[in-house]
Amino acid sequence: MFLRRRHREVPELNTTSTADISFMLLVFFLVTSSMDTDKGLPRQLPPLDNEPQKEVDISRSNVMQIRLDSRDSLWIDEQQVSMTTLRQQVVSFVASRQTDHYVVGVQTDRKTSYEAYFQMQNTIVEAFHDLREKMARTRYGHSFSQCTEEERNVIISRYPLRVSEAQPTQEH
Repeated sequence: MFLRRRHREVPELNTTSTADISFMLLVFFLVTSSMDTDKGLPRQLPPLDNEPQKEVDISRSNVMQIRLDSRDSLWIDEQQVSMTTLRQQVVSFVASRQTDHYVVGVQTDRKTSYEAYFQMQNTIVEAFHDLREKMARTRYGHSFSQCTEEERNVIISRYPLRVSEAQPTQEH
């Protein structure tokens, strides 16, 4: 005859601690994961228009012109160079200036990659760091990072980071 089906009840799952465990896992992954940091360049912005600006005439011999083209080729005064050569050239250029009226001019193309741009900027900053480090060791007998604030100001006044950025160009 007819067998009567018995309806079985499904046992309940105890989920009271699930929210606590999920929260702990979330906190664990947030604490242990690393976030990508944006690259940046510390630069002093130009003064506001209402502040008086001091104009300085700089001789062409005291300007190093660096250019990155659309193919990420690096040029110094119209000669193609590598990044390692750039560092050496900036060091020798700045070290040979007896005056503090020098400028490292940078010109890029609109199609220059960010990677090449940042690599060029970091190489220029490293060149200035090399000069400051050498002067600190020669004059004070220790590294630039161990200098007092007064010693650092003397070194920075001898090797100020003067980088002039021109508007990007568009190659045809």
